[in-house]
Amino acid sequence: MDSKSNINLDKLPKHIAVIMDGNGRWAKQKGMPRVFGHRNGVTAVREITEGAAEIGVKYLTLYAFSTENWSRPSFEVSALMRLLVETVRKELATLTKNNIRLQAIGDLSRLPDSSRKALLEGIEKTKNNTRMTLILALNYSARWEIMQAVKTVAQKVSDKELTPDQINEQVFEGALSTAGIPDPELLIRTSGETRISNFLLWQIAYSELYFTSVFWPEFRKEHLHKAIEDFQNRERRFGKTSEQL
Repeated sequence: MDSKSNINLDKLPKHIAVIMDGNGRWAKQKGMPRVFGHRNGVTAVREITEGAAEIGVKYLTLYAFSTENWSRPSFEVSALMRLLVETVRKELATLTKNNIRLQAIGDLSRLPDSSRKALLEGIEKTKNNTRMTLILALNYSARWEIMQAVKTVAQKVSDKELTPDQINEQVFEGALSTAGIPDPELLIRTSGETRISNFLLWQIAYSELYFTSVFWPEFRKEHLHKAIEDFQNRERRFGKTSEQL
């Protein structure tokens, strides 16, 4: 049976976020270096991006590189940055073919020039695509994002563009990296870990969390479909009782 046959296409999450975890441990199990896991993780990125677009998901956010990842061995960080350039350029034709727009969130100023250039080129060349938006979280930290938003709003108050009484959730959300993007209804984390790891802390306030033991390099469309099926079987109350829904 096709794994997506159990999915109700009328009740899809509009936005799915994914913490792609387990590349290094997957590689270690196979007696290979961690970079081998990262390279094989690209296959999962391609598979899940195409799979999400196929069924009608509108936004897919992938946690690709956190601010904390800079503390990893320098050769691994360098390899990840080279892989970013290689992947964006290699996958650009596929993104265009599938009408997928590329965006990025995070402090992109710290990326190596070659990585940032390739990323910005990909964003520019896909900006008019409309089927789905693929958002890469690069050099991203939710605490960094929230602090940046606080500074932005504070500056507007200082410049008398806002008064303190005018600050509300909508104003604050407009200062986040994800301004204009709906909050994810479903957050998936692979590899068996059950942490959020400083990812979209504001945006996932009401997200459904789905944890799977599958390592990211092995994550495929059927695993995505299973996560969505699980999501659709949950009762989302947003503080109400079941009887109120």
